[in-house]
Amino acid sequence: MSAPISVRPDDGVQATLETEARSRGIGLATYLRQIAADAAREVRRNAIRSHSAAVARHIAENPEARDFAEFWGTPRSDGL
Repeated sequence: MSAPISVRPDDGVQATLETEARSRGIGLATYLRQIAADAAREVRRNAIRSHSAAVARHIAENPEARDFAEFWGTPRSDGL
């Protein structure tokens, strides 16, 4: 397990988060872990999308890369 992180939201933010955690039937720490995990997942997805877009731009702009992509083509759905 990683080291604990100290978070000190202002009173209004903490009250809002505690209310939401209670409405979900979980503690504040559990709710904060869920929020952090969701945010980390979204950061990873955005990074993958960004890298995929960069690859697509490279293929579109570079004839050698385009030839390579065309040679490999689209995978067949029958697994062959």
